[in-house]
Amino acid sequence: MASITERGPYQWRAQVRRRGHASQSKTFATKAEAESWANMIESEMAWGAWVSRGKAKTATLCQALRRYETEISRRKRGSVQEASVLKIWMETALAKCPLVAIRTLDIAKLRDEWLEAYKPATVLRRLAVLSHVFSVARKEWGMESLPNPVELVRKPEPGDTRTRRLVAEVHLETAERVRNPDRRAQDGELDRVVAASESALLPPIVWLAVETALRRGEIVSLTWEYVDLPHRVIHLPATGNGTARDVPLSSRAIAILRSMKDRGRAKKSAPRDGAERSNFIFDIRGDAITRAFERAVARARKIYEDECRMARGTPDERFLVDLRFQDLRHEAACRLATIFPLHELARITGHKDLRMLTRYYPQQEEDWAHRLA
Repeated sequence: MASITERGPYQWRAQVRRRGHASQSKTFATKAEAESWANMIESEMAWGAWVSRGKAKTATLCQALRRYETEISRRKRGSVQEASVLKIWMETALAKCPLVAIRTLDIAKLRDEWLEAYKPATVLRRLAVLSHVFSVARKEWGMESLPNPVELVRKPEPGDTRTRRLVAEVHLETAERVRNPDRRAQDGELDRVVAASESALLPPIVWLAVETALRRGEIVSLTWEYVDLPHRVIHLPATGNGTARDVPLSSRAIAILRSMKDRGRAKKSAPRDGAERSNFIFDIRGDAITRAFERAVARARKIYEDECRMARGTPDERFLVDLRFQDLRHEAACRLATIFPLHELARITGHKDLRMLTRYYPQQEEDWAHRLA
């Protein structure tokens, strides 16, 4: 049964005792609030729907984030990227709040602040990670009554998918292309990036990415065990979408991998992130590739601007501007689309939704019209 007692000015203590359940009590500012809470607890106990709110009251968001990182996040392939998102949440003011005290309004306010500084896709990723933290706490950590404040937050619409392609260098010398018959005019930006790179591993990684459409994570996970040079194919047992696939290798990709084998880059490395790493082709982390690529692009752009200034020319506003490592996959897919039909390209790139692949194929309305004629 429930008992309501006055403990002082604006303090009413509600206590509920019921056989088979631990005694529950809580203090409120008004008697009406105390009675309402007591009736709710009694009803839940009577219908067998009551669960303790103690853990959710005492556990802070920061504690939940740390536990999530230890028990859940470190088992994921993208643990390194997710760790940075968890760190961002730990640095917010909400991290000090108990889980049960975090409201949808608090999340929405933080969402709006982030949208002023970051792209919608970045904010969406952060919200998704926090939502999963609450879901795990409710399903696996004994906090069944804990609501998920992220579920009711209006999610920002993601921006348009990046379609950045490589820009050809306008003053690429014809003689240089004759000396390098395999060179494409579109490779102008990558030539500059490779030349400006201070990393020995970045050049082969860059060229392999643009030849195979491999994701960054798939490249750093490559081992010689799954590389079949005689049959010109790479087997990927674990990919970005969770399914295995085989990727054909061009002559240029074969040459890159053979050069890596000759240079002896497939050395055994020390265990990293709790997993045994050995026989990896590129002993480098994904985030290190991104940083090295960004630095190389910045250096290449500066060198290009200096050359244009000395030649009294105007730098191309597109050349080496807003170029990211992920753009290499889009570039590779566009090039492969000129060779393979849609269903074959899907098997190479690993896309499950064929609609996502249509952007890699150029518009062919005129060709269709000629067929009808």
